Amino acid sequence: MIRVRKLRFYASLLIAGMIFPLGLAPFNFWPFVILSLSFLCLVITDEPAPQVMFRVFLFNVGLFLSGVSWLFISIHYHGYVPVPFAVLATIAFCILLAALSTAPFLLWHAIRRKQLASLLGFPSIWVLGEWFRSWFATGFPWLFAGYSHQSTWLGGWAPLGGVFWLSFITCFIASVISQIYKGCLTRYIALLCACMAVSSFFIGLLLLQIDWTNETKSNLQVALIQPNISQNQKWSPENRQRILSILERLTMNHWDKDAIIWPEAAIPAIRQNINGFINKLENMSLLSGNTLITGIPTFDSANRSYHNSVISLGSNSGQYDKTKLVPFGEYVPGGNSLRGIIKLFNLPMSNFSPGLSDQKPLEIGGHSLATAICYEVVYPDLVAKKSRNASMLLTVSNDAWFGDSLALPQHLQMAQMRALENSKPMLRATNNGLTAFIDHRGSLTSALLPFKEGELTGNIKPRIGQTPFSIWGSWPCIILCIILVYVVAQLNTSRNGIRG
Repeated sequence: MIRVRKLRFYASLLIAGMIFPLGLAPFNFWPFVILSLSFLCLVITDEPAPQVMFRVFLFNVGLFLSGVSWLFISIHYHGYVPVPFAVLATIAFCILLAALSTAPFLLWHAIRRKQLASLLGFPSIWVLGEWFRSWFATGFPWLFAGYSHQSTWLGGWAPLGGVFWLSFITCFIASVISQIYKGCLTRYIALLCACMAVSSFFIGLLLLQIDWTNETKSNLQVALIQPNISQNQKWSPENRQRILSILERLTMNHWDKDAIIWPEAAIPAIRQNINGFINKLENMSLLSGNTLITGIPTFDSANRSYHNSVISLGSNSGQYDKTKLVPFGEYVPGGNSLRGIIKLFNLPMSNFSPGLSDQKPLEIGGHSLATAICYEVVYPDLVAKKSRNASMLLTVSNDAWFGDSLALPQHLQMAQMRALENSKPMLRATNNGLTAFIDHRGSLTSALLPFKEGELTGNIKPRIGQTPFSIWGSWPCIILCIILVYVVAQLNTSRNGIRG
């Protein structure tokens, strides 16, 4: 009977984790994130460290199995890994992510003081777990609690502290709910904490009224091209001419725009191997007086290295090389030692090198772009650094790796958060969706349906200036979390010393 109860309890932890992603795109039932975290906080408050670690781990396993199971698509369908092994690889990756997010809860034993540990320690340690996962082993900054408030009143805090600060507020609200439910707080403390939780929404609403950056007088006309090329056909030489013809056809009516943007790796060939086509585009751009921006693989003959790049042709020529590469997708950890074992380690274009950290920005009509290629847009501080001297954000992507899955709306939501954090409009051109114009408040102004050819046009007003987050990044929030953990630990030590 006891074992059955334990199994049911452990199952409830997995389920609580699984409902967490329902608070994120495309569902956006944001209270689910608060409720799931409230349950987690409730069941670890009075428990010893080993049980806390195990319970948090189970919760995180449920979270990632539910939220990033779309990895199976890229592993099986594009990595050609048999179904059983693809399932095991997906589960193993989710377990690894769960372990990384759980690791900071090793600090829980040092702060086990009922009220403060739950009210301040829990949100601090949760955010430290998200932050640790965002950079350890190149990082996987996905499924943060703060993204659930990209379009709520709490989103007004984003230009101040970024997505990690939104995660902290979300976890604080969850901890308040759990402690009030458990009756651990005195009436005065409970009322005070409840008022703080509610007021955070109203303060966020007031912050949303602030224009952190200034609109320029420029009004740029831009066309975003979505060719919708199947990943299985993209790198086949016999399909190259057909793909180029599709791009030209979709672009034909937009040479009068200030800029035309093609998605990541839109041209399925190394730049040096397709000079005739590139020169043709260059001449058309110069003749039209505009700029064409496209993703394309490039080769650096000086360093003998390949790059996943974005180039601009015409009146504002330039090149940006991707700096944050996707393991196994764009490079293989361990180099050639793993190649040939399975097809997953020998995918097309999986031998890229990272670009330099300090590159000259691309431009449109004299306005600098903060460029992020695909995966790079999920790194808050990377985009914030690039945005400081830019007046627009640009991200190009190819999410065909993940099919018709949660990855597409999740990726778009993170791009929207970057626009909100830095208060700059964003241009997002993708191969198969979701291509969109995003305003400086992180809202979609227009978007194309996924898995269809399309052309999206719109007017963009560049903005100058910086938000507090653009200047300081995530560090104020992370340092605050470390300080709070330390203070609560010291208070707990002092209390134990007095009792001793």
